[in-house]
Amino acid sequence: MAIRTRITDMLGIEHPIVQGGMMNVGYAELASAVSNAGGLGIITALTQPTPDALRAEIERTRGMTDKPFGVNMTIFPTVNSPDYKAYAQAIIDGGVKIVETAGTQAVREIWEMLKPHGVTILHKCTAVRHALSAEKAGCDIVSIDGFECAGHPGEDDIPGLILIPAAADKVKIPLLASGGFGDGRGLVAALSLGAEGINMGTRFCATAEAPIHDNVKQAYIDNDERGSFLIFRNFKNTARVGRSAVSEEVVRRLSQPEAKFEDVAELVNGRAGKQLLETGDLAKGVFWAGMVQGLIHDLPTCQQLIDRIIGDAESVIRERLGSLLA
Repeated sequence: MAIRTRITDMLGIEHPIVQGGMMNVGYAELASAVSNAGGLGIITALTQPTPDALRAEIERTRGMTDKPFGVNMTIFPTVNSPDYKAYAQAIIDGGVKIVETAGTQAVREIWEMLKPHGVTILHKCTAVRHALSAEKAGCDIVSIDGFECAGHPGEDDIPGLILIPAAADKVKIPLLASGGFGDGRGLVAALSLGAEGINMGTRFCATAEAPIHDNVKQAYIDNDERGSFLIFRNFKNTARVGRSAVSEEVVRRLSQPEAKFEDVAELVNGRAGKQLLETGDLAKGVFWAGMVQGLIHDLPTCQQLIDRIIGDAESVIRERLGSLLA
């Protein structure tokens, strides 16, 4: 039995499983492994220091898989913003036909560059109203992120059990469910709620091919469903990170009256996070992690993980759900 949806058809993939773009994780090694296993692997544009480096990473990925893969482009206002349009041009030059986007409405300028080149746009949203806006603006697929997700879950605190069907009731284009997914039960649940596939970030970090230190992978196993913190709530830029001594200190400092971002900047900056992933020194900074840590108990290859998810999903559909019908 195969699970075929509009997502698999549109993206040209075997299984409705997408690896989300992740800063300092979405390299060719992981993306190609996910794609080779029948899902959609994604490399992260801004992990590369320059547009030319992204061109090289696209070619490196193409040399490691002949299956479809995508590139992530996330646009957030920063002090020294990268040349987003130059990165988008590198994607076009590389012949990539699937792009995952996230961030502010400024991302639509990037869509305008990409769409004439036949690029399918997969946009991440954390609210139904944002999903409807993206659909109206020409997005092809919406990835709806529930409150359980790693990274930025938005400010509404709506979990996937409500957010996914709420979006499915109104959005006509295909939906990917994101946040809290890591096994076959989750895939079946997502399909039942109206999504047509799942997007996984944290679970793919805990795989053999994820290009991060084994200490970080072990932290995903050691943490449980309570093993994350929400930070930056007071700045209306909520982020979910893994529980550690550093993230506990970040929470402590930000709980003080009149707390400012500068109070934790050295603990949460991108350089510190990159060093943590590379060295495995959890004292260097914070790492992204979702509530799905409670479902992570091993470090399989991407092939083993995806095979297991699909096999378990088929068993749930055939045996568990089928047996409930009188």
